[in-house]
Formats: sequence, C-alpha cells, structure tokens
Amino acid sequence: MSSWASPRRALALLAVWLLATLGLRPLLLPDEGRYANVAREMLHGDGLTPLLNGLPFFHKPPLMYWLDMAAMSVVGINHFSARIGPFVGAWVMGAALFLAVRRWHGERPALLALLALATTPFFFVGGQYANLDMMVGGMLTATILAFARAADDERPQLRWVLAAWTLAALSVLAKGLIGIVLPALVLGPWLLARGQWRVVLRLLNPIGIALFALIALPWFALMQHRYPGFFDYFVMEQHFRRFAQTNFNNVHPWWFYLVALPALTLPWSLWLPRVWRELAPADRARAGFYFWWIAAIVGFFSLPSSKLVGYVLPALAPWCLLLSMAASRADRWRLATTVAGALISLAAVVALTFRAPHSAAPIARELASRMAPNDRVVFVDEVFFDLSYDVNLKRPVVILSDWASPDIPRRDNWRKELWDAARFDTVQSQAVLWQLDRAPELSCGDTAAWFVLKPGNERWLAGVPGIEAVVVHGDVKLMRAPARRC
Repeated sequence: MSSWASPRRALALLAVWLLATLGLRPLLLPDEGRYANVAREMLHGDGLTPLLNGLPFFHKPPLMYWLDMAAMSVVGINHFSARIGPFVGAWVMGAALFLAVRRWHGERPALLALLALATTPFFFVGGQYANLDMMVGGMLTATILAFARAADDERPQLRWVLAAWTLAALSVLAKGLIGIVLPALVLGPWLLARGQWRVVLRLLNPIGIALFALIALPWFALMQHRYPGFFDYFVMEQHFRRFAQTNFNNVHPWWFYLVALPALTLPWSLWLPRVWRELAPADRARAGFYFWWIAAIVGFFSLPSSKLVGYVLPALAPWCLLLSMAASRADRWRLATTVAGALISLAAVVALTFRAPHSAAPIARELASRMAPNDRVVFVDEVFFDLSYDVNLKRPVVILSDWASPDIPRRDNWRKELWDAARFDTVQSQAVLWQLDRAPELSCGDTAAWFVLKPGNERWLAGVPGIEAVVVHGDVKLMRAPARRC
C-alpha cells in the first residue's frame, strides 16, 4: 500500500487517468465550442482580452483560457489543448485532497479517497469537459485545504498562509468573487464555532492579502481601464444580478443539488447512509469540517433559481472523502464491487459523450477542405463555435439573426451573450452581427460565402443569388454562394 500511496506515483497515475482520453471526443455544444473558441481567439489576439467571435466576452475571468492558450501554443489547436484547463482543475482537486488526507488520516485513507474521486463520473467527465466548472472546483478545493492546513497551527506558518492566499487569487482569476467568498464561507464559521478567532485573525495576514491583490487584481484593473463598463457588467451583472434574478436558464427547485450530487457520484453515494456510523472516533472531529464544507457549498448554490450541476464541484472532494471513509471499513469484496460499479457507470457516461449532439465536426472537415483562405463564413440564426475552432478560422464569422428583437436581453442564450459583448466594441459588432434581411449582401465581392445553418433556416437565404446546398450532416447544413459583383 505504501508504494501506491506515495504522492509521486499516485498523482502521476491520476494525471495519466485524466489525460488518456482528453482529446478523443468531439467538442460538445454549447459550452465546449464556446470556451475553446474564446481561448483560440485570445491566442490570435492580445492574450489578455477574452474574445468570442471578435467581441470582448466578459462572462468569466481568463485563467482557464490562459492554460488552454499555453497548451495550444505547445501541441496545436486541437481537442486535447481545448480541455487542458479542466484537466488542470481536476488534477489540482485530486492532488490537494490526496495530500491533505494523507497528512490528516494516513496513507490508506488518502489512496481510497483519491480512488473514489477519480472513478466518480462527476469528476472524470468534469475534468474532460471544456468549461470553467472543474477549474473553479479544483482551485477552490486547493484554497480551502491550504487555509485549513494553515489553521492546524495556533500560529499559522507563513508559507501555508501565502500558499492559501495565492490559491485564492487563482480562484478569483478562474471564476470571480466566489474565489474568496466561498473559502471564507467554509472556513470562517467553522473556525469561529470552534473558538479559533485568533487563528482567523492570523490567516488575515497583510502579506498574504497583499500577495492576493498583486496576483488577482491587475487583470481586472486592466479590463476596467480598457472597457469602462466592465465593472458593472462583470461584477454587478454576472455576480449580484445573476445570483438574485430568475430570468436565467436552468431554473431548478431548491432541492436540486440534494438529488444531483448523490446521482452523479453513484455507486459511491450508496455508502452515504453509513458515513457517520462507519467513521472512526478519531476522524469525527475532522469529518465535522467536511460535512460543513459540503453544506456551505450546496446551500450557497441552492439559493439562486438558476442551477447547473457543475456549480457544486467545489463540494465534491469532501463528499468523496466521506464516502470513501465509509466504504473503507467494508470487506474487500464489497469495496471491489463498489469500484467495479463505479468503472461501469463511468464507462457508460463517457460513451454517451462521444455522441455529440448538434456537432458541426463533419461540416467543419468539409468546409476546411473546400474553402479558399479569404472566403467568408456565415452562421444563420444559430452559432457553431465548434466549427470555428475545428477549422481554426482566422477571422470572425458573420452571424445572421434578428438582432433588433426586444426579447434578446430577456433570454439567457447565445444571442444575449453576443448582444452583451457588442456593448464593448460597437464597431466590431456591426461587422459581425447582421440582420437576417442582409443575407444577399454576403456574396458581394471577390470571395465566396459559406453558410452554416440548421435545416429549416434556408428560408432566410432565399434571396442569395446562386446559393446551393453542399452537404448536410445530422442537423447541420452547409451551403455556398459564389462571389458576384453588386
């Protein structure tokens, strides 16, 4: 057991486990196509401003994009590099959990906790899905555990305090204000309830806070300087108004996560009823912290009406740790059965992800083989950012839609994302966001126009001279209009 539980071997195996299938699947829509394309455009841009189809895209901070950009610079623009950000988040979560449990509970509990985490579908798929949830979950987990490690000592060691504040800064660069709010929500009440208010004061070390500000704040200050409306949009709109309002997508009842978290961690979650009973007396004091950690995260994200399963990934590490503690006291046959069941459920979930609904990957291959370098690409009343990424388009596409509709700001979808982005660059927005009735103009000039659309949207192209269908694959269609003099 000791050789397998060595940090170097265990964490190397975790990396191999996550990397082996990282680039095999097509990009899933909408998230993977969108976020991968933002990183690709940043790579071609200044590397600081997130861009979506050439427009400033301030839904999220840049940390995941920077990681993806670094991978793209090394291994190229492909599906592997598009998912480096979530891989790093997953690996950091696993590494932080393993090292903390190894210190607090021993080698065997650390290995079992990592095994439970690694074989949970929620973790594995999250670590290979190109959005920001796993990056945030991993950074917040590491931040909380670093602060907890610092709090082990009545006089916290400076190196752990600085490490915790550094991780908190990276968490802010991964998601925003929750990078510091959630660690405070988890650790503050717990330490105060235990009468450790002096430790709380010592964790608020001025050097640590200064280091946090030095790492976290420059990017936000630069964006506010370049785009005066940034603070209102990123902080007020994306944090406070989004948290309080009910007009966003994915509305679910308050108990949503109480069902989702056990369902996404099957079969390990079958041990849930036995967790407290199976805990060793020496582990129960520390286990109280894990229970509070889960309750704080789940409770926080249960408050808004809009809920996505990935939001509770910061609670996954303590959740899997508690389940593994319960399972560890079972006989080997029952533990092996749990692991086998986890691998079967994981394989089933991963198999489903290979069937990417609405994928434009086949159309992207056709377009890449036929279009000339200066041809224009047009999306018709829909977006296909996985195509932009797979073809590695060097300039933004034109997106035809009803951009004058009063319903756009009321609906949380791709139109609103681009409509919001347009406020930060009105010149570029006029170049890429066109009304549907302007479709005939797109074939004017010296280059052909390629139209990507869903079957049924051909009606918007009826006035385009010489347009013809090229190929249809699934629910994505490619059409071409030759260049003409206008």
